[in-house]
Amino acid sequence: MFKSFLSVFALSFLLTPKAMALSFDADVPSAVQAQFQSDLAFINQVQGSGQTPLHQQIFGSVSGASYKKFFESRVVSVGLSECGGGGGVVACVIPSVDPHKMWLTNNFVMASIPMVARLMTIYHEARHTEAKNNHWDHATCPVPFLDKNGKDILGIVSGVKMEGRPACDDTVFGSYGSSTIMVKNLAKYCTNCNDKMKMDATIWSDDQAKRLSNPLAAAQLAKDFKN
Repeated sequence: MFKSFLSVFALSFLLTPKAMALSFDADVPSAVQAQFQSDLAFINQVQGSGQTPLHQQIFGSVSGASYKKFFESRVVSVGLSECGGGGGVVACVIPSVDPHKMWLTNNFVMASIPMVARLMTIYHEARHTEAKNNHWDHATCPVPFLDKNGKDILGIVSGVKMEGRPACDDTVFGSYGSSTIMVKNLAKYCTNCNDKMKMDATIWSDDQAKRLSNPLAAAQLAKDFKN
């Protein structure tokens, strides 16, 4: 879910890949490949009753067709990597190696997280493939980085403190903002998601919304969710 500091921009590919079959490196466990494909199969058939303005701007409608187009025009392969190691990194994109490849870490492979959280990770990283937007580089989280109750904000999977790490966004259009908007819209508008998925979507989108460390961006996100 977090973009590695290895996502340097020594090499930039400006061409958007055509939609094509997703490929996996041989070292990606077969069970992970199957789960990844199953998650995409679900999101590709989602139906929605509406969408917020920011979701419309980023993805279009809450629909499988919109999500399928977004992902397949950005990611063409998946591999395994330490993504720089440490910091509870779950996945990353490394543009200097391949801007249209997503790398999963053992934190993703071994974590027991709901499907909506895996989808949030996948679409977060898909946003990082966008060379035209400088790959939506993250902002450094404040020090201290506290929630409204004065408690340290931790990685929901890793439990690592996020203060001082490049694990925040200062715009709603970045990877945290866009994936949070997507998942919040699933909670609000998905008509073929069950109650468990909608509950998970609410929990995870509320958690990830904390990563909007810019007060103006956080206010913009909150306003969008009221629609």
